[in-house]
Amino acid sequence: MNQSPTSAVLLFSYGTLQDKAVQLAQFGRELAGDADRMTGYKQSWVEITDPDVLSVSGKTHHPIVSPGSDAADSVAGTVFQITEQELAAADAYEVSDYQRVRVTLSSGRSAWVYVKA
Repeated sequence: MNQSPTSAVLLFSYGTLQDKAVQLAQFGRELAGDADRMTGYKQSWVEITDPDVLSVSGKTHHPIVSPGSDAADSVAGTVFQITEQELAAADAYEVSDYQRVRVTLSSGRSAWVYVKA
């Protein structure tokens, strides 16, 4: 399936992109999403020092995920349907500790997610 610049993309969030205040600041709207899970990853925490991100999220530590060593490792979150423009806004929000990768979720859907860089 080819994606045009205006087509919808799926973004999986296990962290602050699920927060209404962050969504309003980054996307100008509240997102509706579905619960899902990414398997093969484990969650830890990263300290946030970027003043813009701190002011939007209000949190000094954000969750971050990396590949797990146990096949049973998984991370719960929400999958959102967003635009390419909103994906670019999400990229701008995430600090350099994160990189965007595509994963297959438990539901079988393919989505972008930010993992440990």
